[in-house]
Amino acid sequence: MTRSHSILSRLIPLAVALAGGLTGCSSERAVTPPAPETVRNVSVLPVQRADVPDLLEAVGTVRAAETSQLASQMMGNIVELRAHEGDRVRRGQVLAVIDDAQPRAAVDRASAAESAAGQEVSASDSDLALAQSTLQRYQNLYDKKSVSPQEFDEVKARYQAALAHRDGTRAGQAQAKAALAQARTSLSYTRILAPFDGVITEKKADPGMFVNPGLPIFTIEGLGRYRLEATVNENDLRYVQMGEQVPVVVDALENAELKGKVAQIVPTADPGSRSFLVKIELPADARLRSGLFGRAQFSRGKRPSLLIPQTAVVARGQLQGVYVLDPNKIANLRYITLGKTTGGEVEVLAGLQEGERLVANPGALDLNGKRIEAQP
Repeated sequence: MTRSHSILSRLIPLAVALAGGLTGCSSERAVTPPAPETVRNVSVLPVQRADVPDLLEAVGTVRAAETSQLASQMMGNIVELRAHEGDRVRRGQVLAVIDDAQPRAAVDRASAAESAAGQEVSASDSDLALAQSTLQRYQNLYDKKSVSPQEFDEVKARYQAALAHRDGTRAGQAQAKAALAQARTSLSYTRILAPFDGVITEKKADPGMFVNPGLPIFTIEGLGRYRLEATVNENDLRYVQMGEQVPVVVDALENAELKGKVAQIVPTADPGSRSFLVKIELPADARLRSGLFGRAQFSRGKRPSLLIPQTAVVARGQLQGVYVLDPNKIANLRYITLGKTTGGEVEVLAGLQEGERLVANPGALDLNGKRIEAQP
C-alpha cells in the first residue's frame, strides 16, 4: 500500500507538467481570424411594407367567339370533300357534297307535278270564265222571263261547280309548289356550306362514308374574334362584374397583357368544382388561337405586402436571393420567395422582414460575408 502511494505521488506531477506543456503549444498555434473585407459606397435600403393591388387570378382557355359543328341533314354517301383542317373558308362556300341522285329525282317529279297543276289551273280558269259569261246571259233572259227557272238554276249550278273546280286546282297548284320547294330544300342539303368566314379546325368524315342526319362532318371557327373562358370559384364570383374591363395575360404571347371585357357570366355553377364559367371578350390579335392558356385578373382591392427593387435580387441557378445586412453591417446572401412584379419592384412572399436592410443593387459583385459601407 505504501509503495503504490509512492508511485502515484510521482505520476501526478508528471501528468500536470505534460498538460501544461500541451496547453502552451495550443495557445501558441491559435490564429486570429482576419477582419472581413469592406466594400464602400454601396446603396442600401430598408425593407418597407406597402399596399399592393389584391388580384384574383382566374385561369382559362382561349376559344373562338364563333364555333360551329357542321352536320349532315340527310342520309347519303359523301361523294366529295372540298375542305380540310387548317383551310380558311368563306361564308356560303361548299365544303362537302353528298350523293344527290334521289333528291334530284324528287325535284324533277315535284317540278313536273307543279307544271301539271299549273295547266289544270289554266283549264279551270277557262271553264269558270265560260260558266260565268253563260250565267250572265241567262240572268238577263231570266229577268225578261225568257227562260224557265229550272234552266236558269242549271246554268247557275254549272257556274258554281266551275268555281269550285277552279279553287280546287289552285289548292292543288299550291300543294305542288310546296312539294317542289321541299324537294329543292332537300336537294340543297346535299351541299354542306360554311355558315360564316372562318377556318376548318376538325374534319370528322371521309369520302364514301355514309352519313345520317346530325352526324358532324366539320368543325369551323370564326376568325378574328376570340374570348377567354375562365373559371371563378363561387366565393370569388362577387368580384366579377358584367361589362368590366379586366387585364388578360396569355402565356403563349410572351405574357402580353390584353384588355378584355366580361361578356357573359354563366348563371349555373359546375357541381363538381363549385365554380362559374366567365366569358371574357378579347381584342383582335392575329396571334390568338383556340386552346391557348390565359389568365384574367380581377381586382379585390388592396393588401399589405413587402416590395423590393428588382435590382436587389441575385439569381443563383433557379433560386433568388438578396444580400441582407446583419447588425455588424456584414452582408449575407439570403434566399427568398418572390411573387408578382409591378413596374421595377417585386413582391416578397417569404424570407424577409420589414425593417431589415439590404443591398439595393449588388450587380455581379459577390458581397457575401463582406462588410458594407453604405453611400453617404
